[in-house]
Amino acid sequence: MPPSTTTTQFRLGTRPSPMAMEQTGRVETELRARYPEIDLRVIKITSQGDVHRGPLADIGGKGAFTRRADEHLLAGHVEATVACAKDVPGPHDRAPGITVGAVLPREDVRDALVLPAGHPLATLDTLPPGTRVGTSAPRRAALLASLHPHLVPVPIRGNADTRMNALDSGTLGADVMIAALAGLRRLGLTDRASQVLDPTVWLPAAGAGIVVIEHRTDDHQTRDLLAPLSHTPTRAILEAERSALGALHGGCLTAASVHAVLEEESGRLTVHAVVLDPTGGTPLRTVTTGEVSDATSLGTRAGHQLLHAGADRLLGGPR
Repeated sequence: MPPSTTTTQFRLGTRPSPMAMEQTGRVETELRARYPEIDLRVIKITSQGDVHRGPLADIGGKGAFTRRADEHLLAGHVEATVACAKDVPGPHDRAPGITVGAVLPREDVRDALVLPAGHPLATLDTLPPGTRVGTSAPRRAALLASLHPHLVPVPIRGNADTRMNALDSGTLGADVMIAALAGLRRLGLTDRASQVLDPTVWLPAAGAGIVVIEHRTDDHQTRDLLAPLSHTPTRAILEAERSALGALHGGCLTAASVHAVLEEESGRLTVHAVVLDPTGGTPLRTVTTGEVSDATSLGTRAGHQLLHAGADRLLGGPR
């Protein structure tokens, strides 16, 4: 049985960006529907990644988007935090004491090509040689080097809405950009996708399209409150993808893709894992398949298989 919520104050932490607020709004709606008398408050927490305009590697990589939220959580200033799964570091790369309490159903994993407003539609294949393609993800830069060597990846920063505005005003430093389709959809900007990229070719990020809600590991009341919100199939998928990336000691600054697919009728889970060559060379690939109950071990096995195949040389040294 869930805890009594008649007098429970529940503070939900989130980044203040429009996309983060949209996904937090969905969590808030779910909680209010299940617990009508809960005293729920949304607390905006500005992350280091929101204010730093240089490379993420300068401020600790992926943790730049979650570190301050983790601090608020561990200090008891909020009961739970909401984040995109692909922004959340693995268990080996963050402070202990934080647990994923719920995983929302996976959204679209695909990336999309976005052009400035009013620009004629184009695809990556039809863009002129030398076109500057904005992206902050090494995975996307490596895919461009491999699949579209006539294009030039350039680093960009900022929230999705600010990047879009900068692209339209000509101040982004790039001619076009790559964005997550799920993010465009959350912002009501799906129509800005000039080309939706095939995920079997343009490989998705681990955790793409998944929203997680985290809480303090020792907060059992919040654990019980969040549990009904979790989508079991997506949780298994995320466990597999994060386990593979964890075996590689990878994160959002790693040129790698892990994509798990669940056949719900058979209960079989297939994990596709790839480590890309940043220079555009041949990537290393592996596929593991097994029971969904073995999601974590399947992902770990996929990561180890890539390491045994020589992924270290592409990842930048021993892991």
